[in-house]
Amino acid sequence: MTYESAGEPPRIVVVGSGFAGFECARRLSRSLRGTGARVIMVSPNDYMLYTPLLPEVAGGILDARFVTVALSDAMPAVELVRGAVDSVDLDKQTVHVTDCEEGEEEVSWDRLVFTPGSVTRLFDIPGLLEHGRGLKTPAEALYFRDQLLTQLELASRDTDPRESQARRTFVVVGASYAGTELIAQLRALADKAAARQHLDPAAVRFLLLDTADTVMPEVGEKLGAKVLDVLSSRGIDVRLETTLTELSENSVTLSDGTVVPTRTVAWVTGVAANPLVETLGLPTEKGRLKVGADLSVEGHPGVFAGGDAAAVPDPRHSGSITPPTAQHAVRQGRTLARNVAASLGIGEAKPYAHRDMGLVVDLGPGFAVANPLGIQLSGLPAKAVTRLYHLFAMPSPVNRWAVGLAYLTDLLFDRPLVSIGLVAESPSQFAASEGVGARN
Repeated sequence: MTYESAGEPPRIVVVGSGFAGFECARRLSRSLRGTGARVIMVSPNDYMLYTPLLPEVAGGILDARFVTVALSDAMPAVELVRGAVDSVDLDKQTVHVTDCEEGEEEVSWDRLVFTPGSVTRLFDIPGLLEHGRGLKTPAEALYFRDQLLTQLELASRDTDPRESQARRTFVVVGASYAGTELIAQLRALADKAAARQHLDPAAVRFLLLDTADTVMPEVGEKLGAKVLDVLSSRGIDVRLETTLTELSENSVTLSDGTVVPTRTVAWVTGVAANPLVETLGLPTEKGRLKVGADLSVEGHPGVFAGGDAAAVPDPRHSGSITPPTAQHAVRQGRTLARNVAASLGIGEAKPYAHRDMGLVVDLGPGFAVANPLGIQLSGLPAKAVTRLYHLFAMPSPVNRWAVGLAYLTDLLFDRPLVSIGLVAESPSQFAASEGVGARN
């Protein structure tokens, strides 16, 4: 059915306000302008979160507002339904939505764009849900900043040396780019806090764990080795082929049997598709919804999917699917917009194709690694490329301005050591921040 032959203007419902959903809805609102078509986004948030900069929020360089793009400002023509999608009825062409006050609503659609994103990948480890924290929401990022500053302050007043050391020990699980960025930023924040307390920075202990045998395999062996050297030079204890087997309020147990007293554990070990995928009853691959090269769902005309929740074929590697990265999600959002519009008789559909532009990873003061277009960079040149990339990729002029000023401030002044106390323990837990439980 094309737009021209439809009895009424179509309703396009986009589930999720992450990179893929945001880019799709924004472009659709432009390409369908003047047609009468309604673009409706369903999301529990009224913003798109620029997740790559969450480590810098945790490290105190950026305010959480700077990495949240207001949907009403970025795409005023898109209707926003704030709430969580509980279920999708493919036969009736409706989605069931529950808002923050438990109000319920059925939203009908003629075209469905399924982009609910991902959640932190969890395992059935005793104590993980209660005592671990992820890094996918502003609440979690703010928790780490406040937690670090609070624990260091409490440690300075604790009369028990063992308790004091536990408060000054921070454990991060996951040596991929997100976990490595997080521990580097927290290390820099801790160094500034230690200087304020006239404390030897070496008294603040950081432990980075990963089951892999290399740090940041995404950037290659050469850059990975440089990252390891920098982390070690900053006093970060990197333990590869090691993970956690148990967490308690005051300690963690490592897979080699070592017990480490600590009050702070970051779990940054990757992502899993949103649990909503499992409720659809459709074919999946690696837990993600299977789609065709044009991002359509086979057997369900008018249904499309992309981003972290979709198993999108990777044309560069036959038989594989694209990894769950922001870079792919943004470009899949553009393809989704084009192909949804084409299904309404506007323009032509095209299969998804994307050339990898490389990774950029900020590792705190004076250092970063990047491999733009295969060119390997480290140190200050990579730092400049990394910050320029984020400023370019940020989809809002206001946010670019705010982040740019924050970067300039970081060059001229010390990062602020302020524990605002906005995030208590319960809002930052996995169940509250993402609504998920343990999964294998």
